This record gives sequence, C-alpha cells and structure tokens, in this order.
Amino acid sequence: MSILLSASLEQLRNAEGRHALRTMNRGIERECLRITAEGRLATTPHPQALGSKLTHPLITTDYAEALLEFITPVETDIETTLAQLRDIHRATYQALGNELLWPLSMPCYLNDVTDIELANYGSSHIGRMKTTYRQGLTHRYGAVMQTISGVHFNWSVSDALWDLLAQRNDTVNNIAFRSQAYFGLLRNFKRWAWVIPYLFGASPVLCKSFLQHSNADLDFRELGGGMVYVPYATSLRMSDLGYTNKEQAALKITYNSLEAYIEGLRNAVFTRSEQFAGIGIREGDHWLQLNDNILQIENEFYSPIRPKRVAESGETPTQALERGGVQYIEVRAVDVNPYSSVGITADQMRFLDLFLLYCLLSESPPLPYEQQRITEQNVNRIVLRGREPGLTLVDESGESSVRERLQFLFGELKEIANLLDQNPKDSVNTQNEGDYQRVLEAFAPTIDDPEQTLSARVLKDYQGAVKAFQQLGLGLANQYKQELLETPFEHYSAEIFAAMAEQSRHEQADIEAADKGSYEDFLAGYFNRALIKKTRLKGA
Repeated sequence: MSILLSASLEQLRNAEGRHALRTMNRGIERECLRITAEGRLATTPHPQALGSKLTHPLITTDYAEALLEFITPVETDIETTLAQLRDIHRATYQALGNELLWPLSMPCYLNDVTDIELANYGSSHIGRMKTTYRQGLTHRYGAVMQTISGVHFNWSVSDALWDLLAQRNDTVNNIAFRSQAYFGLLRNFKRWAWVIPYLFGASPVLCKSFLQHSNADLDFRELGGGMVYVPYATSLRMSDLGYTNKEQAALKITYNSLEAYIEGLRNAVFTRSEQFAGIGIREGDHWLQLNDNILQIENEFYSPIRPKRVAESGETPTQALERGGVQYIEVRAVDVNPYSSVGITADQMRFLDLFLLYCLLSESPPLPYEQQRITEQNVNRIVLRGREPGLTLVDESGESSVRERLQFLFGELKEIANLLDQNPKDSVNTQNEGDYQRVLEAFAPTIDDPEQTLSARVLKDYQGAVKAFQQLGLGLANQYKQELLETPFEHYSAEIFAAMAEQSRHEQADIEAADKGSYEDFLAGYFNRALIKKTRLKGA
C-alpha cells in the first residue's frame, strides 16, 4: 500500500474517522432517449406533463427534445438516491404514453438526422442561449453524436473528513486545501480512468444506422440484426465517434492546480477557432453557434471527470470554482447499465466510492501534459481493446498488463473496503456491514477473465438476441417500463411531481417576462461577465 494511503487509513480507524469516511455525498445524472414502441427515436416534443425542462429541478433534456436527463438531489445514502431515481423514471413513464426509454448508451435506430430535434427551452434569453449552444454542437460535431447517453456520478466527501485530513496535514480546512486535494484526486483518476470503461463499459455494439452519420475508422464487424461491434471493445460511447476538437487538445488543459485548469478553460472560451469560424455565427436572426471560439462555453470541454461547484446566478462554472473552490467532482465516464432499470446499480456506486477514495487518499504527484496524454491513450486502448487477452498499458511506472494493474488496485481498494465495512448499519448510510468487500468480490473475477465484464455480457446477449430474432434494447425497455409502472412511488409521489411540473412552468414564465433588451445584447453581456475574475474566498 502507498505510504500516504496507509497513513490516511490509520488515522481514520477510530469511530470518528470511520463515520467521517463513510459519509459521502452523491447524486446521479442519467441521460436516456425517448423511443417509439417500435424502437425508433421519438420525434414528439418533451411531454407537457413533465413541466418546463428549463426550470424543473429533476427532469430536463440534454441535447435533443428526445434526450431526457434525470437529476437526483445530493444524498448520503445510496438506496435513497436509487429510490429517487426510480421515482423520476416512474413519473416520466406515466407521461410518455406508448413511448419507452432506451436502456443503452448508444442510440436506437436513427432513421434520418432531421428526426433529431434540438431541445427548445422557450423564448427567454437564457432559454434561447441553451438552444443556440446546442445548434453550435450540431454544426461542430454533428447531431447524431449528441444522441449518445451516459451516467454522471457526482461525489464529495464530508466536512468531517476534510477536518481530519487537514489535521493530519497540519493545515486549515479551507477552500484552498480542499481544492488542492480534489485536484490530486483528479490527477489520480486520470491515471486510473481506464478502469471505469473496463468494468462499467456497456457499449461494445452499435446500430448500423449510427454509422451512416459517422466517419469513425474502427474495426467494425457484422453482428446481424442491423448491428455491428468492435472485437474486444468495452465502451464505444467513449471512443472517437465524432466528438473531437483538435484545437481543444492543443490548449493542453491540465489538472495540476485549480488556477491552471481555470486559465486553460478560459483560454478555450475566448480563443478564436479557425475551424469553427468557417461555420459563421449567425444568418440574420438565426444563430448558428454562440461564437466561433474553440469552446462556445466551458461546458463544451469534454473530460471523463470535472471539478464542480454549484454556480450562483450569472456565474460561469470557472467563476464558481474561482469564488468557492471545488465543491464536488463529476465522473462522466460511466456507460448506461442496460441491466438496471435506472442505468446504474448500487454495486457500481459503491465501487466508485472506493475508487474515488483511493484517488483522494493516495499520493498524487503533478501530471505533466505529456503524461496526461498517455493516460488518455490508455483509456482509448481499453475502450477499443479492453477485453483483448494479454493487453498492456503504459504509465510513469512503465508497461504492465491490465491484469497486473487490476490486481494492484484491488489490493489497495480492499484496505479501504475493510475500513468502511467496520461500521455497523447507522443513520447516515443504510448499507449493511460488509457491502464494500462484497462489491470488490463481485468485480474480482473480471481481473483474470475479461469475459466476465459488463461489456462482454452485453455483446453475448446481443448475439443471443440476434439468433433468436429478438431486439435486446427494445425488450429491456418494455420490461423496465412495466416493472416501474407496476410498483409504487418510494420517495416522492405523483402529487409531488405534478406540483414540481406546475411550479417549473410558472418559473419559466417569470423568467421570460423579466427579460429585457435584445438577445444579442444578452449574449454580449454574458461573455463580458465571463471575463471577470472572482475573488477566491479564504475561509472554509
């Protein structure tokens, strides 16, 4: 075990330390497509019964009208989060009529790109800005790529744990200390990011209709039933299927400090792109993109993990970070799990707990951009070849096999799991004693046998479905709809969702009524404010 991880765990072995370690804050953002009963992309608008996608706290859309996004509040209990997520799905299913929710990351059958309608957030300036941003994504990367779905895992540790870690480091638990530690986590995550698609990758298969709109040069093989696959692939969702920005890569955004990260993102938002300048910004009153810079806004920066802070009104993400430091991290590398009715399982969340604690509590030296690029190459190798026998990866320590690296990592995670499981059932976390060790045991077979991974199961089930003249995704979609509609609400209620929908509509109307000036002036004001640096708070 690493020296720092050993010292951290030793400090946390008492009752206070174990409680602080177990109290983790989590939230889920799950994206999924609405589809027809026949398994095609739905072309209907966002259901009116779900309220305003601009202002609803739990149900919105991502890129397209048909691409729903479900957001759970921050909770410290995994089962509570999953109950909330199931209820959000229940409320949505009740509003869908004959439509279904697609249970996989890669999209269903796509007939024509014109079927993909941009999300419309209303007539307010901020609503129009959200739609214009998506129009820019269309021109830059294509509409089809934007129909890919994922699961984002939002995570942070407790204030009590920060107090103990600050004591160990003989420092003050303030914004600077927490941000520095979270950036250490980010660097270690980059070093080990390949583990996520190896274990949780669930998109080795594509519908051939997707390839009509992609120029990706991958080793696709015919599966039958209108599907193709890449041998040994784990997560085609994370492969180079169109979302590429070479100018973005040239900025060399690193994770060695909050200041460097902010500077890199700001440079991207305010540096003109020769490639995207050719698109133009507007044609009369029709906006083609927000601007012709490398990034239209900071959210366009693609990364498997992000440092985050809830922004105040008018703030950009980097201004929020600058004001208050890192509040939580967002893991964006998780495929939709097709064997869960809500796209993710409790076991996956517990593994992510272990993995992120390991990244936080272990040594994390600076990661030069050249080394960072190697970590990204490792991810790409796992994404396309992760189940290949004898596959090796390279990092600062040299070249070694995937199996050897996983054996080392699971040995480290076991020590964290043992400590977490020492606590009995308590008021903060309702998981039973031994859950974290059990999760490691459940994933351990994948170390020696890649065919035990989630991606291997998906490929095998697709092959079986094709032979039986069945549609795997459509069958699961119908199964989950029936399961959730036949079971009662667990955390919310139908009345609560109806009230949230009504309130969201009123809030959108208020925003639209309060707008002043032209949309062009609004955008100019937004980007002028985005240039303003925030004063970093010094206190905790």
